[in-house]
Amino acid sequence: MRLLNFTIIKLTACLILGIVLGYYFDIPLHSSLLFIGLLLVILLGAYTIARKQFKKNIWFGIVAFLTMVSIGILTTNLHNQKNFSNHYTNQIPKAKNDAKVITFRIREVLKQSNYYEKYVVDILKVDGEKSSGKSLLNIEKDSLNPPLKVDVVFVYKTNFQEVHQPLNPYQFNYKNYLEKKYIYHQLYGNRASLLKVKPNSTTLFGLADNIRTHVNKKLKPYHFKSDELAIINALLLGQRQDISEEVYTSYANAGVIHILAVSGLHVGIILIILTFVLKHIERYKHGKLIKTILLVIFLWSFALIAGLSASVTRAVTMFSIVAIGLNLKRPTNIYNTLAISMFIILLFKPLFIFDVGFQLSYLAVFAIVSIDPFLYNLWKPKYWVTDKLWHTLTVTVSAQFGILPVSLYYFHQFPGLFFISNLIIIPFLGIILGMGILIILLAVLNILPQLFADLFGWIIELMNAFVVWVGKQEFFLFKDIPFSFLYVLVFYALFITFFRLIFKRNYSNLKFFLISVLLVQGAFIYTSYAKPSKEFIVFHKNRFSLLGNTTNNKILIASNLDSISKLKNNTVKDYTVGSHIMSIEEDSIHSLYQLNVKTFLVVDSLGVYNVNSFQPDYVLLRQSPKINLNRLIDSISPKQIIADGSNYTSYIERWEKICDKRKIPFHQTGKKGAFIVSY
Repeated sequence: MRLLNFTIIKLTACLILGIVLGYYFDIPLHSSLLFIGLLLVILLGAYTIARKQFKKNIWFGIVAFLTMVSIGILTTNLHNQKNFSNHYTNQIPKAKNDAKVITFRIREVLKQSNYYEKYVVDILKVDGEKSSGKSLLNIEKDSLNPPLKVDVVFVYKTNFQEVHQPLNPYQFNYKNYLEKKYIYHQLYGNRASLLKVKPNSTTLFGLADNIRTHVNKKLKPYHFKSDELAIINALLLGQRQDISEEVYTSYANAGVIHILAVSGLHVGIILIILTFVLKHIERYKHGKLIKTILLVIFLWSFALIAGLSASVTRAVTMFSIVAIGLNLKRPTNIYNTLAISMFIILLFKPLFIFDVGFQLSYLAVFAIVSIDPFLYNLWKPKYWVTDKLWHTLTVTVSAQFGILPVSLYYFHQFPGLFFISNLIIIPFLGIILGMGILIILLAVLNILPQLFADLFGWIIELMNAFVVWVGKQEFFLFKDIPFSFLYVLVFYALFITFFRLIFKRNYSNLKFFLISVLLVQGAFIYTSYAKPSKEFIVFHKNRFSLLGNTTNNKILIASNLDSISKLKNNTVKDYTVGSHIMSIEEDSIHSLYQLNVKTFLVVDSLGVYNVNSFQPDYVLLRQSPKINLNRLIDSISPKQIIADGSNYTSYIERWEKICDKRKIPFHQTGKKGAFIVSY
């Protein structure tokens, strides 16, 4: 079966291309509207001509695909509220940083950081003027009060602050991550300064939050442990904020992090339960239609309660299409179903295409439906238990082929024991989910026996203990794997051509497989030559100095980090993984570095430097040296001055003013990020 024979898959691919173009290129809204209008007229003309000639017309197909690309661009523009005048970014001066009276409504509760409670808020008014848009709210932690409730409206006078770019190479770009969720600024404050306003109405997000709060309130008397309750919330309510760092890391290391995100498995089990419960409705007139409508309503109600994440939205959309097809006796094809669900989701949420969960979710399902039938047919076990275990293994391996390149690109690690943890947990996950749904229903109805609750808590605790044990097998966990986007492309080409050759052995498929092998080899060769050969980096690290000198696939790290800070610091790891550097060595910080023809002088807290021997190209000021910067400039005439994160802010501000007056470039790592010299 040739995948691209399905028209909906071609159209979905064109829609994705349009979304990517619309996101990365600044195409004005009116231009995209005009272009799509013109294409629709041409498409109608091409369709009329093709219909009169009673034969396929290549021009009709080309125009149809171009129209779909344009729809993708237009969809991206229409969902970007910055294109509309009432968005708050169009109401605040870009050059000023004045405080505004902001009215906002809590939209979503996020996982807390060490110092702040975090929320996504809807902006309602700015200085009394109606506004729209989303922002990130950071409220100082207050252990005496519960988190702010969804839908509660507050008024607060503050200023919109930019979300900073990462300050060091290859660090996670939180600014870019938030922008893909249409969040462009953040607000800071404390509870005492927030003025609560009575909300005018309850949104769907508020209703879902109230339901989740009510469920947790009903579960509280049954004395579930914190980790048990956190897993229940993740598995059944789609909320992972309360999962401890240790447990979450263990699930990731064991290769079963996917079970904590409500996805196709969870929704499929719920669909089976609902189909069984509503089966008697089919006996009545229009029973099948009513049953189908109820199934879709219940599925989307669950999606709303689970937070409408990318994975649950994908799963509910897909299973809604499956439910409609099954109950209306319409034949369905799994590839068409997947493509239709992706098409519908991206029309309403175009930037989901950049969501990691969305990508992994669809890649896993496509791989399972394509590869699993072949792997499963390699062996036919005689016994039911053996058969189920074998099928679980083939599904798990198939999914890994689908997500491996993307997973390595984002997370740079591979859990070697993923098949063991999946073989143990997946067969029982249906029972756990079924028990969990029953637990919640009985608790809400106040008829849950304590013994049943204790049994379920023990099962969750046992699952957690097993996952933690697997996650601690460090020998089988491969970390810090360098994997670029180029590798993603060539390895998917390798996997696709390999399985095409396995499914159908012929000369053409062998040729494409060998070409993909050459592409993989070419990607490795290109990467080895493209990575930095000689590079000196002044990283940004608050209160410390951190220097790196890269030469010939090795980096020499010099710092004054204490042992605890070294353990917690990922700056060097991010750089080495992103740059494909294999060797790390440590050194002390020197006062002078000779970088071929360039000289790099380091002035520390002692403020000692030699004024007679040389004129350095760069001067690094660290640990707040008490020096007269004007005298230093007059003495050694540096071409550029750098201040890292180990200096006092007041010192940096004074140095910056002096350099600005003396027309000497000044680089502050706390604002401009790491300073890099290639030599």
